[in-house]
Amino acid sequence: MMLRLRKYLRADFLWVFAIVAAITGVRQSAMAATLYVNPGGTPAAYPTIGAAVIRAQAGDIIYVAPGVYHEDVIIGKQLSLVGSGCGRSVIDAIGLSNGLYIDGIDNAGLSKVVVTGFTVKNANFEGILITNASYVILAENEVIHNDLILNPSGCPGQPAFETSEGDDCGEGIHLIGVDHSTVRHNTSERNSGGILLTDETVATHDNLIIGNLVRNNPFDCGITLASHPNVVPLTPPPGVYSNIIADNESSHNGYQVPGAGAGAGIFAPGPGNKAYSNVIVNNLLKDNGLPGVAIHNHAAPPGAPAVDLNDNVIIGNHISGNAADTMDAATPGPTGINIYGVAPITGTLISGNVIEDEAEDIVTQTPAEVNVHFNDLLGGHIGVDNIGTGTVDATENWWGSPRGPGAEGATKVEGPDVSFTPWLFFPVFGR
Repeated sequence: MMLRLRKYLRADFLWVFAIVAAITGVRQSAMAATLYVNPGGTPAAYPTIGAAVIRAQAGDIIYVAPGVYHEDVIIGKQLSLVGSGCGRSVIDAIGLSNGLYIDGIDNAGLSKVVVTGFTVKNANFEGILITNASYVILAENEVIHNDLILNPSGCPGQPAFETSEGDDCGEGIHLIGVDHSTVRHNTSERNSGGILLTDETVATHDNLIIGNLVRNNPFDCGITLASHPNVVPLTPPPGVYSNIIADNESSHNGYQVPGAGAGAGIFAPGPGNKAYSNVIVNNLLKDNGLPGVAIHNHAAPPGAPAVDLNDNVIIGNHISGNAADTMDAATPGPTGINIYGVAPITGTLISGNVIEDEAEDIVTQTPAEVNVHFNDLLGGHIGVDNIGTGTVDATENWWGSPRGPGAEGATKVEGPDVSFTPWLFFPVFGR
């Protein structure tokens, strides 16, 4: 399975390069135009990015010269926006809502927007916000020091369609109602949180979040997949599903206040929320303020719409040095992975991970079975701790000793209903 997934990811890289090349000049249609932006007012160039966007037609390419652009750039048409590189083409949105907004709410059917080569900083809310759009490519950008209006009372002035962003102002990069899009090789740093995928308007699905550096975001998770209340009252959220979170580094996020954020989180907190069939694969998740991976559901009252937090997969990650979970999802100590649900969370697969420098490698607390196989459980204390009412199939793991869990030098099993025999006699990854 891992080999097949790696082949898929390599194929996706080639696909991204092919799309960018096609849009940015290798194969231009006869109708496409090339526009230029230069803050010095060079002849035949626009002085602002926004002016070039307004002038551009669908399919056009806009090249942006080095400089600092004090703008909230709004894109509502198919185009490619190509900067001169991080630190060179800088969108400084101080005092403005966003640095860059790809707006499919007001431009129905928006698709095939490319943004690459920018530093985006100092926005009141998100550095980059994308809504109701398809086949977007966001690559090789730096999104730093946004969410500046965040304060203890919330995030005043944020748009009404963002229904649950009062604690984080939407984070550095935010996808709402986005599908079949790629967020690749971006840096998201010193925002409230790193990268957020939500579903307030329409479903967010089939996106690839790959190869990003997400670090030092103090108030929320590094990478979050969260089902939020629908912007239409009393309407069930459409869901966050079938997204792949791969080959990212998510480190030192959510550390400002206890329990602020995980390395990667999947959340369907209450009735009707849906965050299912997502894959977290081959990431480095370390030193975050909650567990390396946190999956949460907090409410499922009888008769309420069903929660769907099922069939999520956590495979091939390196997880270390993260903190304990908190509040109702609390874990006994620093934790690698925590699966918490008042409602049953079914179909969860945890496989091929290396977990070390944690007091609790994997904690389960949901009235369902969790599957844990082929992991190197090397935290040195507890490999699997079932503190809920469900069961855990933890067969075929390496516990740090060929004699199995609880042996000298090995992690151990805590809690009832954990199956752990047979176990592996050698590490999965040849340690």
